[in-house]
Amino acid sequence: MDSWVGKTKQIFIKNSGPPVRTFRHDDGEILIYADQIYKKADNTNGSPMTASNYWEYLFVYINNEGKVTSLRNEKQNFPPQQIDASVLRQTNSISAK
Repeated sequence: MDSWVGKTKQIFIKNSGPPVRTFRHDDGEILIYADQIYKKADNTNGSPMTASNYWEYLFVYINNEGKVTSLRNEKQNFPPQQIDASVLRQTNSISAK
C-alpha cells in the first residue's frame, strides 16, 4: 500500500473506484472505502442470512495538494454511516456515533 504515497487522489480513485464516504478538513481529506464481510463459524464465507458480519475499511489520507499521504486498514463492527469524522481526523482511528 505504501506505493500509493505521493500519488494523486485522481489516480487512486481511477484505480480503486469512488470511496463510500469522504471527509474534508483543513489539512485535506480522508477517503473511506468499506466492504461488508460475512463469515460463518468455521471462518468460511457465508451468506447474509447465516453468517456474522464485520466491515473492512481502507482509509486514504489526502493532503491539500491532492496527494496520498498515508493509507490504513481497519476492521470494525459498524457501517460507514456511523463513522464520526471529528474522531477519525483527530485520532487516526474511527469511532461509531
